[in-house]
Amino acid sequence: NISKNLIENIYCNPHSSKHTEDLIDQVRYEILQYFNTNVNEYSVIFTSGATQSLRIVAESFCFVSNKNSDEAKYDKTKNGKFLYLRDSHTSVLGMREIVNTGTIEFIEKDDLLDDKALNNKTMKDSLPQNTNSLLVFPAQCNFNGYKYPLDIIKRVHNSSNQSLKWFVCLDAASFVSTNFLDLGKYKPDFVCLSFYKMFGYPTGLGVLLVSKRGEEVLQKKYYGGGTVKIAMSEIKWHEKRDVLHERFEDGTISFLSIISLLDGFRIIKSLIPCHTDMNSMERISLHTFTLGKFFHDTLFSLKHSNNNPLAKLYHDSDFTNISQQGGIVTFNILHDDGSFVGYAEFSCLASINNITIRTGCFCNPGACQRHLGLTIKDVKKQFDAGHICGDSNDLVEGLPTGAVRVSIGYMTTKSSIDYLLSTIQNCFIDKKEVKSVNRNGIFHGNNNLSANESKLIGICIFPIKSCGAFKVHNFWPITSKGFKYDREWMIVNRNGVALTQKTSSAMCLIRPIVDEDQQTLILQCEEYGSIAIPLDVTKSSDFRTHTSSLCQSKVCGDRIQGYDCGDKVANWLSETLAIPDLRLFRKNDKDKRLFKKQNDKGKEMQEIALSNQAQFLLINLTSVRWLAEKVKECNESYDYDVDNFIDRFRGNIIIETSEPFDEKSWTNLTIDRTNFK
Repeated sequence: NISKNLIENIYCNPHSSKHTEDLIDQVRYEILQYFNTNVNEYSVIFTSGATQSLRIVAESFCFVSNKNSDEAKYDKTKNGKFLYLRDSHTSVLGMREIVNTGTIEFIEKDDLLDDKALNNKTMKDSLPQNTNSLLVFPAQCNFNGYKYPLDIIKRVHNSSNQSLKWFVCLDAASFVSTNFLDLGKYKPDFVCLSFYKMFGYPTGLGVLLVSKRGEEVLQKKYYGGGTVKIAMSEIKWHEKRDVLHERFEDGTISFLSIISLLDGFRIIKSLIPCHTDMNSMERISLHTFTLGKFFHDTLFSLKHSNNNPLAKLYHDSDFTNISQQGGIVTFNILHDDGSFVGYAEFSCLASINNITIRTGCFCNPGACQRHLGLTIKDVKKQFDAGHICGDSNDLVEGLPTGAVRVSIGYMTTKSSIDYLLSTIQNCFIDKKEVKSVNRNGIFHGNNNLSANESKLIGICIFPIKSCGAFKVHNFWPITSKGFKYDREWMIVNRNGVALTQKTSSAMCLIRPIVDEDQQTLILQCEEYGSIAIPLDVTKSSDFRTHTSSLCQSKVCGDRIQGYDCGDKVANWLSETLAIPDLRLFRKNDKDKRLFKKQNDKGKEMQEIALSNQAQFLLINLTSVRWLAEKVKECNESYDYDVDNFIDRFRGNIIIETSEPFDEKSWTNLTIDRTNFK
């Protein structure tokens, strides 16, 4: 419907087209009707999402009754209070940086729910007179789906008097995705939300709903586009528009995305029509809660063969009351000995099984720290160890840095939840009694590898990132970046983004051979023959210098300076991988790429080529065999080839020890006279 609408109609900038302007006003009406309110109660300001909506409130909220008070600008201690829930999204935490008050406090979840504790935070005697104060809290916790009682809004409003007023900003982004927000019943002064969470499309569009009461305390400074009635360029003088949304929507709003919201509302109503005494969103809420409860209760009941729980769940409700809990389940998987499985491992297995989940702290550090039991010292320690938001460092000294979140939407089915549970059981639960493995391994220290304890099986290098291995059968040089030629080349698409096996699994079929005698790199693929390129591409007369992105992730999103290896190999790769416009780049040796390595003395800068993290990856054949047997226990029909299984881990140094996981506690390793740390 959306594409058809755009094909059949021409929509112009609403500042130029009355037709588009009228259509956008219709969308504003639909939004207000959807939340059971009207233009006499609320105004609709279009934003890029809930985050921008929160920022507008932070920048514009006036913490004194007199908007023109010069004293308020210079002495923030005489302004009202900014109070926020500790378990809030980072977009709320960011408000602290720009609010025009020096009185900034957080409130704990239990205190927000307790009348007496909340009253203590909003006491009139503790605040200056003739001021405005602001409370910000989420309608639903995005970490675990806990729903906060919305009658908090009225209780806070009742704390106001003539000389001291309290206002409430409701972060409704998580809540409105699967719940009905009744603004006819609950009346926050500001409501922030994003539409992609409701409909999936469009992205980058949200609203700030402002009550008539809230309008009185918003003071806008910047203006741009059509937000003024008049402005002078020679002198600093302008007059802002009278209508609130016209005053706050700087520049040209995303009118095509806004118009598409009409289809979003229609789709929801047609797919899940009102039934008896429930509207569409109330039916969605019941559906997602029911599936969430089933998943939560089933996961909670799963145990290992030794009767230890399979998962640790992080919730503030017991999933018995729909008014307290949304369709979100947050957890970490546990080994049979009670130790944690990292969320990155879970994410990889979910991706392999075409399951989309969210991992980490979900931009809610307060709730994350509280449920994981992490102190401020713990969090700083994890940061010093190299962990940052959004990375794959899921365990630091055995403690999780985040969790796994399963969010259930209106299109989620019971079969989807069954499949997820089946995947979890097959991948993580013990079905049989097996010999317990010492996960701590043995201390290896500076000892050489000896034949009776452990031995070196082989050395592999991967000249092209994500392609097959070149197996070394004798000695191989080591450089400042790792093994010579290891991960020195990468294949990039037409956008300059590096290909990986996650997006093109056929890359593993390309087998490179390094021929130092002929100074060539030979690429082989069984169905497409082979092609050779010079190892030193700069000696070729037609090489080109390019800058490309190593990959799209934040972990390895460094900018890489490289050499284009030419059209001939590019065409061969495009044909072999069935992806048009591929290029082969080799990293420029002068372009230093560093990785922070943690050691006893702190952070040491380590040069790496195109690997994600370390210079070398060590794989223990004994540990791989143990894992393969575990997989076979889950799937008895599975028949594995050890060599093929090892290749999947893409290790550089392949060893064999007497017991699996012996390598876990090694601090360093010496092979011949080379010491690896």
